[in-house]
Amino acid sequence: MFREMRRKKQMLSMEEADLVLTGSTSGVLALDGDDGYPYAVPLSYVYDGSKIWFHCAGSGHKLDAIRRNQKASFCVIGRDEVVPEKYTTRYQSVIVFGRIRIVEEDREKREAIEKLALRYAPDDTAAGRARYIEHAWGAFCILEMSIDLITGKQGAELLSQ
Repeated sequence: MFREMRRKKQMLSMEEADLVLTGSTSGVLALDGDDGYPYAVPLSYVYDGSKIWFHCAGSGHKLDAIRRNQKASFCVIGRDEVVPEKYTTRYQSVIVFGRIRIVEEDREKREAIEKLALRYAPDDTAAGRARYIEHAWGAFCILEMSIDLITGKQGAELLSQ
C-alpha cells in the first residue's frame, strides 16, 4: 500500500520520528483539493503518540477537501540547517499518512482542545485555559488524524556527524 523508503540508511527510527513530531509546532497538511489539485496548508498541531489533532475554521477549502476524501499526509520538518560549502542541508523530516475526520462530539472536541492548549500555552493555568476555551468554543473546529504510517528521514550530512 505504501512505498518503501529508497534511502533506508537515512530512515529515522520510530523513536526519532516521535521526537520530531512532539518537538515541532507546525507542519503542512496535504489533502485532495479542488479540480484535482493537491491542497497543502500549514497548520499548528499536537501529536499525542497515537493521533494528530488540529484546529481550524468551521468552513473552507480544508473541510470541503476532507469531506470529499479523508486520506491525507502531514509533513513536519524538525531540523533544517543549510551547509553552503557542501551545497546541502542537515535535515530531519517526518511524513505521516492517515485519515482525517471532523470531530463532532463535544467531549472529544474538548479533550483535543485541552491537548492543543497545553501544547501552545503550557504556562497558563487550568483556569486560564478553561476561560479561553469557553470564550472561543463556538469557533472551534477540531480535526483528528488517525495514523496509518509514520516515516522519517534525515539528510546524509547528519549520518556523517
